[in-house]
Amino acid sequence: MLRFFLLFLGIQLSLFLVNMLNWVQLHVVLPWTALLARISAGLVTWFDASAAAQGKVLWNTTTGFGVSIEPGCNGIEACIVLCAAILAFPARWRSKLVGLLVGCVAVQALNVVRVISLFYIGQWNTAAFNFAHEFLWQGLIMLDVLIVWLLWVRRTTRDDDRGDDPPPPKDPPAAPPRRPVGARGQGVVSSSPDLSLPQARA
Repeated sequence: MLRFFLLFLGIQLSLFLVNMLNWVQLHVVLPWTALLARISAGLVTWFDASAAAQGKVLWNTTTGFGVSIEPGCNGIEACIVLCAAILAFPARWRSKLVGLLVGCVAVQALNVVRVISLFYIGQWNTAAFNFAHEFLWQGLIMLDVLIVWLLWVRRTTRDDDRGDDPPPPKDPPAAPPRRPVGARGQGVVSSSPDLSLPQARA
């Protein structure tokens, strides 16, 4: 447990430091944030044609209201926490890669729901927007990270337990040889020669 905790902190710190590099911000974080805005706008336009994306802003072309997806709202930090937890857990690399892919997709899918909901909550009530943005969705995203990680741990440990079971024997063990048995009540018939003395005739 201590080893997992130390690895989790070390990997998480390293990933956050990498995330803060200028090159990563320019070539990874900002393009992803803009893509997130376009994905959100594309989903909203299915039922609301007034939504549009401009850079990292999802805005309403009719009212002019918009939400800017800033660091901490693009799901990258939540994915870093999830990745650190998966990488620190003792498991096979194949299971880790599957967990990283599926887990990050799940976190980002919920984050898209978060952006769209804040887009409409902000147009309805500013106080509700501030509460949902600063408290509600922060907790829900981290809860999503925890649930995804726990489900992955359960699946991984169950698969490992199945893989550790010894394979069944191919052939059953041979039965011990059976002793010959004579007719019922007569015992075993002996084939030894007759050693009785000859009887004298009268």
